Amino acid sequence: MDEKHTQPKLAVLIDAENAQYSIIENLLAEIAKFGIASTKRIYGDWTNPKLKGWKDTLLKYSIQPFQQFEYTKGKNSSDSALIIDAMDMLYSGNFDGFCIVSSDSDFTRLAARLREAGMTVYGFGEKKTPEAFRVACDKFVFTEILRDENDDDEAKESAKQKNAAEEILRNTKIINLIRSAVDACADDSGWAYLGSIGQFIAKKTPDFDSRNYGFKKLAELLDATRQYEKDERTLNNAPGKLIYFRRKRKRRR
Repeated sequence: MDEKHTQPKLAVLIDAENAQYSIIENLLAEIAKFGIASTKRIYGDWTNPKLKGWKDTLLKYSIQPFQQFEYTKGKNSSDSALIIDAMDMLYSGNFDGFCIVSSDSDFTRLAARLREAGMTVYGFGEKKTPEAFRVACDKFVFTEILRDENDDDEAKESAKQKNAAEEILRNTKIINLIRSAVDACADDSGWAYLGSIGQFIAKKTPDFDSRNYGFKKLAELLDATRQYEKDERTLNNAPGKLIYFRRKRKRRR
């Protein structure tokens, strides 16, 4: 079967008033990791000059705009339109999941309702997004990590990694989260498969992402804690390597 038809079909719904157009290219690239963006819709009052940046972006990325006038000042009427469309899409049976792009907590109940119906929900918003909405999603990605980095200087990148490693050692919450994940996924010899570790963490903390802490990969973050041994294994007829971690064992004196 064609790979395109085996990937999850996703509905991408963007709240223009609570999302930045500058991240759209990286946002869509991130969504492509989870499935096919079958439908891309964006909601806002397009008479508002603040949305001009979005208006100039829509055609390039084939995003369908939906007009929603702001009938009451201070109220985001686009929320209701997005929610109604999401429920229509749910009942159409044409989608496997939803991507909600907003930093607004008003979509908390929508995310929970979609998950109750068996849909996978991916949220995308800034770090200011209320926790209630973040944890209502299966996976939540902070959009700050999707912004383009103009500084590619190798020395500065190395310094960033060093600073990130020092910070992670002081982050007790993350250290404990990783430890519990490794322990939960470990086999009788203490080795835990990296993929299982990542899945455990995602279920427990939907907004966790190693990039939030300065590491491109989860394996890099585990290495930075200095608490784990790493083992790379190759299986017969399997492409790439499987990575395993286990707690470092104390040396006997």
